[in-house]
Amino acid sequence: MQLEFIIANVVRIFIMAALASALAVIWCPVLTNFLYKYKLWKKSARQKTISGESALVFNSLHKEKEVGTPRMGGLLIWVTVLFVTGIFWMLSLLFPGTALEKLNFFSRSQTWLPLFTLVVASLVGLLDDILVVSGAGKYIGGGISFKKRLIIVFLIGLIGACWFFYKLGWDAVYIPFLGSISIGFWYIPLFILVTIACWSGGIIDGLDGLSGGTFASIFGAFAVISFSLGRYDLAVFCAVITGAIFSFLWFNIPPARFYMGETGILGLTTVLAVIAFITDSLYVLPIIAGLLVIEVLSVIIQLLSKKFRHKKVFLSTPIHHHFEAIGWPAYKVTMRAWIIGIVLAIVGVAIRLLR
Repeated sequence: MQLEFIIANVVRIFIMAALASALAVIWCPVLTNFLYKYKLWKKSARQKTISGESALVFNSLHKEKEVGTPRMGGLLIWVTVLFVTGIFWMLSLLFPGTALEKLNFFSRSQTWLPLFTLVVASLVGLLDDILVVSGAGKYIGGGISFKKRLIIVFLIGLIGACWFFYKLGWDAVYIPFLGSISIGFWYIPLFILVTIACWSGGIIDGLDGLSGGTFASIFGAFAVISFSLGRYDLAVFCAVITGAIFSFLWFNIPPARFYMGETGILGLTTVLAVIAFITDSLYVLPIIAGLLVIEVLSVIIQLLSKKFRHKKVFLSTPIHHHFEAIGWPAYKVTMRAWIIGIVLAIVGVAIRLLR
């Protein structure tokens, strides 16, 4: 019976991932037509870098793509996930005791908080994208200012942290060679810090197909981890996200039909932090999401070098733009990043399973 139960959940994971992918492909033309009809892209290319300098290198590489390619492609991902989750939850209520009930993966203990985080953060990102394409806001290129977005991500992290600490009573993190250690109230600031760190990795959304391939390997890895822990509903949830990302990637590979935008990035990065805590896999998160770490570190190194050495380390940051600037074709940067991301995901999963 135990083997049959496990096999049934494996089948459920594959069915729901494939269904999410198929649904995303079906309604993508509707989304694409909407984005192009209303010209939902930046009206001007980025003029300044984060440090206030002219973005000469970036514009030489991406000026034409920045203007004319819609944002908000992330809608394809989170709307699909929300629809699949909601429809099978309702079907389970309408047809109890049937196969439809078994396909439901919405549960209070495993997927309620991740879904809530995904939807709320994605809606905030959608607002930012709307401001960007309209040219509103004081942020570079329009949109919600960095400070305000940081505050929003902080609040999302705070809500999640309080839920884990006060509602669930979680206050321990696993540290290799030391085991699970209770850190008490420090669990809350740690949760917030990880949420902000994951969101910072969203700068990887800079080349056709780069963010899609990266997040597909990350959420695929957490689907495996969740399954190994017996958190089957969460495994299905991660698989559904992965399936939707695959379809996004189908339309985002060069030449990209649209960009993920903040509505995709903000939702995926914040829910990633939540899933890492639910699966107690914080110590392998920097490995599985290693590409996000590399991207953020490249920007930090560049800013510190400019401040203290008064010269650049990279021609342009994040680092994928540096490789473009030294002559790598964009597709080569993207595909090599995919390979690195998949290897890191495999290594991270292996380490987590060894525990």
